[in-house]
Amino acid sequence: MSRKQLEPIYMKKLLNSPTSYVDDVLEGLVAANPGFVLDGQSLRVIRRASGAVKGKVGIASGGGSGHLPLFTGYVGQGLLSTCAIGNVFEGPNLQSCMDAISLAEGGEGVLLLFGNYGGDKMNFAMASEMLEEEGIRTRTVLATDDIASAAPDEAAKRRGVAGLIYAYKIAGAAAEAGHDLDSVAAFAQKTVEATRTIGLALNSCIVPGSVGPTFQIADDEIEMGMGIHGEPGIWRGKLKPAGELVEEMLERLLAELPVNEGKRVSILVNGLGATPLDELYIIFAEAKKRLDASGYTIVQPMVGNYVTSMEMAGVSISLLALDDELAHFLAAPADSPFWKI
Repeated sequence: MSRKQLEPIYMKKLLNSPTSYVDDVLEGLVAANPGFVLDGQSLRVIRRASGAVKGKVGIASGGGSGHLPLFTGYVGQGLLSTCAIGNVFEGPNLQSCMDAISLAEGGEGVLLLFGNYGGDKMNFAMASEMLEEEGIRTRTVLATDDIASAAPDEAAKRRGVAGLIYAYKIAGAAAEAGHDLDSVAAFAQKTVEATRTIGLALNSCIVPGSVGPTFQIADDEIEMGMGIHGEPGIWRGKLKPAGELVEEMLERLLAELPVNEGKRVSILVNGLGATPLDELYIIFAEAKKRLDASGYTIVQPMVGNYVTSMEMAGVSISLLALDDELAHFLAAPADSPFWKI
């Protein structure tokens, strides 16, 4: 069956209504986490309860709902200052982007750090232009870590996926340490350039209010390289043993990963929402064997659901090539509900 021939199915989800889905999620997220405050004209911005840090660079991000903990879950000390959120798989609107920037401003400017998606770029660009006229300085860095989304010679067109959280962590640590706006942006850009991600999907998710899954795939198939919104991947074929899949994923990642002195890498084995932790640890074990055999040293490995696609089953692997500078910022303290160091 082709990708466009989607059969209507019953939408079985724990919700009140599709139209209130995002606002209900945000209400619960804030109620469960006292470090979060819901703010902005349309209450679509999460900020730190303590507010912007005076005398330090703020970091604002944003994106569509349906990816928790990304985006809003990484607001906190040593990470994001604010985050604007849109509807499921839709970027935040212009006003929410403006609110996120304004609420992150502590007097030293704001880094805009988000994925390389058209709607997000357009609204953040307009918001930053309007606010710079009011005296808020901004810099923008886009995550482009998904190697399946464009060829290496068109890396600027690549999507931002799970590797974005490495940029959150390192830029957040740099801001916390008191670096100025240009330096924080440079550290974020350096992280983006040192990060590569590839994922695979076993099945689809269902967006609230839709008549069926985002895509359909046979029970015995996978799609290598599929994006977190169901964007087409590199190939679709029969499910293979975990070791064979990891072998291909690492081969593709390492072919592009910058090699720093000491061959140190951080690895993120990320679940897309429905994959059991048991299976994620199988993937990590296979990846570690191969990285060890290739002479790499793993620093601060992470396994879990860090960037999801609602209830999609699948996994992504991200690698961050580390030097002393990036390793220092990666190890710095951070405190959000979903990532503490």
